[in-house]
Amino acid sequence: MSVPRKTVLIILAFFAIYVIWGSTYLLNKIVVTEVAPLYLASIRFTTASILIFAIAKFLKFNLKISKRQFLNNIFAGFLFLVYGNGVFVWALKYVDSGFGALEASIQPLMVLAMMRLVDGKKIKTTSIIGISLGIIGMFLLVSQQQLSFQENSFIGIIMIFTCVISWSWGSLFVARAELSPNYFVNTAYQMLTSGIMLSILSFGLGETWLSPVHWSPSAQFSMLLLIVFGSIVAFTAFNYLLKEVSTEKVSTSAYVNPVIALILGWYVLDEQITGQSILAAFIILTGVYFINSNRTLRPRMHGR
Repeated sequence: MSVPRKTVLIILAFFAIYVIWGSTYLLNKIVVTEVAPLYLASIRFTTASILIFAIAKFLKFNLKISKRQFLNNIFAGFLFLVYGNGVFVWALKYVDSGFGALEASIQPLMVLAMMRLVDGKKIKTTSIIGISLGIIGMFLLVSQQQLSFQENSFIGIIMIFTCVISWSWGSLFVARAELSPNYFVNTAYQMLTSGIMLSILSFGLGETWLSPVHWSPSAQFSMLLLIVFGSIVAFTAFNYLLKEVSTEKVSTSAYVNPVIALILGWYVLDEQITGQSILAAFIILTGVYFINSNRTLRPRMHGR
């Protein structure tokens, strides 16, 4: 008996948001060692947007959006890609990619807290347990000696935390904002406008613009993977899953990605994984599980 086509697509989509998104921390770490971070992000998203627009045109999608939808996409793109991703990549110069992924895994905790503040929704007991575990886990993670006494690492930790706030705010904004009904088109506009904003910021801050032809083969290959798989395939898979399965199941990527990033960082870059990091990871991810396991999240039909 053959497996239904939809089942195969769902499995492949989950593989994409688990493994591909988990590997983007490593890929960004490889490229940012020789390419300015904001310049890196601008190339990634601008190129990806051009490819997405081409695909959307080929599939005969309607690319026209209203002025309000365009402005909302610009703001969402800023929260997600300019600040949330651009600053995150910059911070990877000061912290390990696996650590960055672990700190980013507190996003569900931040979203829950913001929903409490914005909507006044009551937080369930299991969610309180999850938040407590998350705080304990983060304390264990950042209190390690090799991080606590390095000023640059502390700066990286703080900036990544602000990126988590930006992503969380963006998630709440997109859920309420007026956007195109086509998530693929929204993603294209968000990436295009974000790529332009990142280019302006990169130029204004005086980053060195090194032509991709002068990058090392590993950086070129990593950027190619980021554009094709991290920016196009994974985002498409994510939005496809939001239409086919519950958002609660899709959100499990929040606690699979850090595990993938830690393993790849250790295997490829020889990044250290301490016993305390493993314990902190377990506690953080258990906290995220507690929060997601008791709520049925409303599917979002917009692109990220």
